[in-house]
Amino acid sequence: MNAPASSQPWIRSARYDGLLILAPPFVALLVVLVLPARFRATGELPLLAWVGLVLLIDVAHVYGTLFQTYFDPVRRRERRTLLWVAPLACYAAGVALHSAGGLWFWRALAYLAVFHFIRQQYGFLRLYARREGPAPGAWLATATIYAATLYPLVYWHLSPPRNFNWFVDGDFVQRDWPAARHWATALYGALLVAYAGRELWLWRRTRAFNVPRNLLLAGTAVSWYAGIVWCNGDLAFTLLNVVSHGVPYLALVWQGRPTSATVAAPPRRGPWAGKYGWLAFLGLIAVFAYLEEGLWDGLVWREHGPVFGWFQALPDVSRAAWLAWLVPLLALPQSTHYVLDGFIWRRAATSRLGPQRSQAQVGIH
Repeated sequence: MNAPASSQPWIRSARYDGLLILAPPFVALLVVLVLPARFRATGELPLLAWVGLVLLIDVAHVYGTLFQTYFDPVRRRERRTLLWVAPLACYAAGVALHSAGGLWFWRALAYLAVFHFIRQQYGFLRLYARREGPAPGAWLATATIYAATLYPLVYWHLSPPRNFNWFVDGDFVQRDWPAARHWATALYGALLVAYAGRELWLWRRTRAFNVPRNLLLAGTAVSWYAGIVWCNGDLAFTLLNVVSHGVPYLALVWQGRPTSATVAAPPRRGPWAGKYGWLAFLGLIAVFAYLEEGLWDGLVWREHGPVFGWFQALPDVSRAAWLAWLVPLLALPQSTHYVLDGFIWRRAATSRLGPQRSQAQVGIH
């Protein structure tokens, strides 16, 4: 028989993980499937969708990092040097890049973001594989989670310009190379077949099936493939990309950093405690996101005036010399989020998490 739900390596519980970590990519795909066809093949992104996806999920989730760093007195003491150095280094690097050319800045930030998105999926994979001992072909899970994210990106880089971008037009280096796309697709398909074959062999041998790990891999594969390869629309890409990344990240932040085999979170205090503490949590990061995007819109973009009416009184900054200092400053929460997340979720493996993890570090990046 299959292992009961209680034996599955959930981070918090089947219900919590299922709804907030594993279901988002499938829900996003379902929404894409019922959208009018034009949203799967054009650069159209309605204002309401921009507010819900970009402002309230994509930008807001960046500020979730605050609850694992600057807002946590214990981790603030543990990471004192890192929490000072990271934003200063990000800002200095940003100014240097933007001074060399705005596209250099956005390109570097885009590739840093991509790395962050990929490593988050790997981090979840390691959490869901934390109870698995050594077994033949265990490396296939790692190879597959990386391929599920890298193959669509390779396809994107080897395609003509798409109807979407990561940040700005031209931030990815692209070359239309159909033959290379075909080879990449074939290799990716072969890896998926090998992974599925290994899971079937393992189940027949042990009657064990890791439900969250396989749902994570399936969700990652379908959301990245549908958002980048199958669809060529800004709304479809944004919906699949943002929901699949931002919602699970906030769920993990709210749960707290994994600390034991049961992944129990420490008790919350202050405004985050109590039955409705999550409303204060989401409300605060939404306010931060609104203020950040208001400054972007008022000072730089001027694209969403109806949403940021108060900010339209700010001066429209257009001089390259000023933008070289301003743009990296406005992007600092994002760049710092990418860098800090490479550290705050990493932790040395302990015996409480199982002997199979004694040689590795596990976490979200």
